[in-house]
Amino acid sequence: MTDTATAPASGATQPATKPARPFFSSGPCAKPPGWDASRLATASLGRSHRSRIGKARLGLCLDLMRELLDLPDTHRIGIVPGSDTGAFEMAMWTMLGARPVTTLAWESFGEGWVTDAVKQLKIDPTVIRADYGQLPDLGAIDWSTDVLFTWNGTTSGVRVPNADFIPADREGLSFADATSGVFAYDIDWSKIDVATFSWQKVLGGEGGHGVLILGPRAVERLEHYTPAWPLPKVFRLVSKGKLAEGVFKGETINTPSMLAVEDAIASLEWAKSLGARGLIARSDANAAALDRIVADRDWLGHLAADPASRSKTSVCLTVEGADEAFIKTMAGLLEKEGAAYDVAGYRDAPPGLRIWCGATVDTADIEALGPWLDWAYATAKNAA
Repeated sequence: MTDTATAPASGATQPATKPARPFFSSGPCAKPPGWDASRLATASLGRSHRSRIGKARLGLCLDLMRELLDLPDTHRIGIVPGSDTGAFEMAMWTMLGARPVTTLAWESFGEGWVTDAVKQLKIDPTVIRADYGQLPDLGAIDWSTDVLFTWNGTTSGVRVPNADFIPADREGLSFADATSGVFAYDIDWSKIDVATFSWQKVLGGEGGHGVLILGPRAVERLEHYTPAWPLPKVFRLVSKGKLAEGVFKGETINTPSMLAVEDAIASLEWAKSLGARGLIARSDANAAALDRIVADRDWLGHLAADPASRSKTSVCLTVEGADEAFIKTMAGLLEKEGAAYDVAGYRDAPPGLRIWCGATVDTADIEALGPWLDWAYATAKNAA
């Protein structure tokens, strides 16, 4: 979409061209290109999730996720309550406590898992931290313990480069909060015992539902270990000492939104048309386009300094001399003009911008964003 260039009182000149889809939020993220609510299948709406059609649609959703993730037959996948947070806490509450625990934290959600482990479960974990923008020493992990980490730190823009730091002969379980990572990176599932994510990130789906992936070692833990603390109904994955297999066949623990399920199916079918490599390629192209924007501007930088551990989905940027108020002004200017929505950094992160570069974003819109960042920065600076 184009509009006439104008020169505001600030002296900064507005660009003539806006991103066609100015949706850069890091969750919920942009819907897939061409998405239209009127195209969603509706036969399951108003029906029980336990009806034949309800079970069939939930099963299709699971099958599509399994196919796109190239998930091995050894791993189960199920839809659970509470978005990624609910899925990860379900894993923590049901499996931790059997052996010592190590938690990795380099951004707010990793710190949240530390808080859960220390204050809620009271298991006194070993905590390995790094500042925002940095990755902790992965070589310092004791893999005789259960290990919790975020694959891609959504609020810091820092990710693990790959799964090479996870040993094949680990004694503990690996727990990966992979919500901004799945569908955007290659994941070696042989190294992952537990993974969680939500549809609202790389798929551009709706919030409220989480996805839980369990490897065989996680299933063994569930069937042979009973936590010392009580478990709410929505966390219970075991019945009479055996895994509740129905959860991984579409028999959800609680009532799901079939509208959200249909929306996820639509996103997954779009993703299937591209294939896993196509999804990764789109994220890579978007991140590369944003990197070129950063490289051309001396006032803009990456919070994650090391490209090897820099996110290609939730890219966090530093703005020279900016405080929280300055970033709020920039983001407000961009939103008012319909040039970019929801680009302020996470509230607990250092002041800066955060641009979602996942597969549902078009590279042309990232490229069109650059001049608008210039305009917002100059306008905010002149107004300060």
